[in-house]
Amino acid sequence: MIELERHEDIFTLTMDAGENRWNTTFVREMAKALDEVEASSGPAALITTSSSEKFFSNGLDLDWTQAPDKYPEAGDRNVFGAEFMQLMGRLITLPIPSIAAINGHAFGAGFMCALCHDQRIMRSDRGFICANEMQLGIRIPLPELALFRHKLPMNTFFETVQLARRWTGIDALNAGIVQQVADRDALMQQAQTRAKELAPLAANRENYGGQKEALYGENAIINNLHGPAYMLGNSQKYN
Repeated sequence: MIELERHEDIFTLTMDAGENRWNTTFVREMAKALDEVEASSGPAALITTSSSEKFFSNGLDLDWTQAPDKYPEAGDRNVFGAEFMQLMGRLITLPIPSIAAINGHAFGAGFMCALCHDQRIMRSDRGFICANEMQLGIRIPLPELALFRHKLPMNTFFETVQLARRWTGIDALNAGIVQQVADRDALMQQAQTRAKELAPLAANRENYGGQKEALYGENAIINNLHGPAYMLGNSQKYN
């Protein structure tokens, strides 16, 4: 479901569950992988990608949310919201540089996961990223809106969350959502090159993670209000 490898200073986390839809079991497996990453020390960077050529992550496990008793292997539906939001808050403040290598579609919760990384590299030849809640008739939770607002330029933010625009790799690059694009064969190589460049920033984990807390945590310096990491981690306050 989640595979984690380390080569020198680079951790590669590969989501390996088909469409990589989010349920409680998937959240907990991802959390275990982050436990291992955070237990390390010294320079390091994380690359998150998918084993699927079509999907980075296709969002929430809708079949499970609608009929959780039919899918007991997906975990407790009642705790999912809080645990997922906590995981996203943890990822956005990870004390090492992180890169999402978006090698396929990233919708809803999958798009959130990508945005919680420090940088994003997306395929130029295939795939969309989209916050599709409006299309599903769902209002986006406030902690998620905070995440998108902190990570995206204002006009891109509105088109993303209100108009549910589907962004191709090239469009996402031009809109400031991703930092690089690459074709399928070059995507991971490009991600690894960038990860090696960024890994030395994590030599002092307390410093690197602490500044992220200042950017995205409680009383975030960006706007002197609660940031997305605090809101995601305390999502029950914003129901």
